[in-house]
Amino acid sequence: MTLKIGVVGFGQRAGLWRHAHREGAEIAIVCDTSERGRRDATAALPEAIVTDDLGRLLESGIDAVLVTTPDHEHRSVAVPALEAGIAVFCEKPMATTLGDCDAILRAGYENKTRLYLGHNMRHMPVITQLRDLITEGRIGEVKAVWCRHFVSHGGDYYFKDWHADRRYSTGLLLQKGAHDLDVIHWLAGGYSTAVSAMGSLSVYGDITDRRDRSGERMGEWFSLDNWPPTSLTGLNPVVDVEDISMMQMRLDNGVLASYEQCHFTPDYWRNYTVIGTEGRVENFGDGPGDQIGLWNRRHMGSAEPDESMIIGGGSGGHGGADPIMIAEFLRFVADGGPTRTSPIAARQAVAAALLATESIRGDNSCLPVPELDPDLVAYYEDNQA
Repeated sequence: MTLKIGVVGFGQRAGLWRHAHREGAEIAIVCDTSERGRRDATAALPEAIVTDDLGRLLESGIDAVLVTTPDHEHRSVAVPALEAGIAVFCEKPMATTLGDCDAILRAGYENKTRLYLGHNMRHMPVITQLRDLITEGRIGEVKAVWCRHFVSHGGDYYFKDWHADRRYSTGLLLQKGAHDLDVIHWLAGGYSTAVSAMGSLSVYGDITDRRDRSGERMGEWFSLDNWPPTSLTGLNPVVDVEDISMMQMRLDNGVLASYEQCHFTPDYWRNYTVIGTEGRVENFGDGPGDQIGLWNRRHMGSAEPDESMIIGGGSGGHGGADPIMIAEFLRFVADGGPTRTSPIAARQAVAAALLATESIRGDNSCLPVPELDPDLVAYYEDNQA
């Protein structure tokens, strides 16, 4: 059977439709409220219906929908789609509030409709290779996870459009960090129960050159020549999210974790260090051809890894993760069964990010992460674990 797919929000991440098309799915209808989005969709998918009416999409007979709208609009699309019995792929982060996350989860639960979250890093080779080493017991029992995220493209990626406005993104610990927080939880085998954080708007808040780019796409202003960060022009009219953040986490299994994110570094990659009772692993670079080091013997001072592994990869975005993720989603739509991504894990990543952001904007105190309804946890873990 050929799956009929809809797309809501034809912006930066809507390109995932290409992977669905290559897997044999039919992109039947696209919904976007912007003229630019509809124009781009018509050019890319001349045989698809293009509309600004969500109701028309929901009544079109599609099997599944890719929700690739801005984050604060996820609930307004995902909930009615789930209520209509349409399987949902929801781009990460799941939503920008816990209320919206839990409403999406409850809609899937109450209507027994399949829900998949787009945490593609669970398919990235650097992450899957790290996790394999951990689950194979190569470093013993995990006790600590540290992640440093260097974001050289932060000025272009997040400070020239709606991401820079906390009314829409909440903050970059959520919008950008949800990826890494989900990975930290996955590598550690637990979820955050308490978080604290510090952060500031250290660089981009001082740039006064601002303009509205609502009719543009990031690829139209991105350039490696936009350096140093203080030289950037054309930032979003509102810039009130942190460009550097540091958070700490205590997980429900006793693991301690930390996450640091900076949007004005010269290089762009993530560094994970996972420390266990019998060793540690760490990646140097996070793309195909880069390296993972493993230390499992005692050394005097700094030492080369006891074992090194080359990070694999493929084509199609994020080290080949995007096409693998979409293939898994389509299989899930058609047949159900286990998925590597998890709606519960996606919610818990949002929860950690939201509470850390609250800590930053408060007195930096340690805040508890609200628990999720056990019935929802049991439902999604039984159906997708």
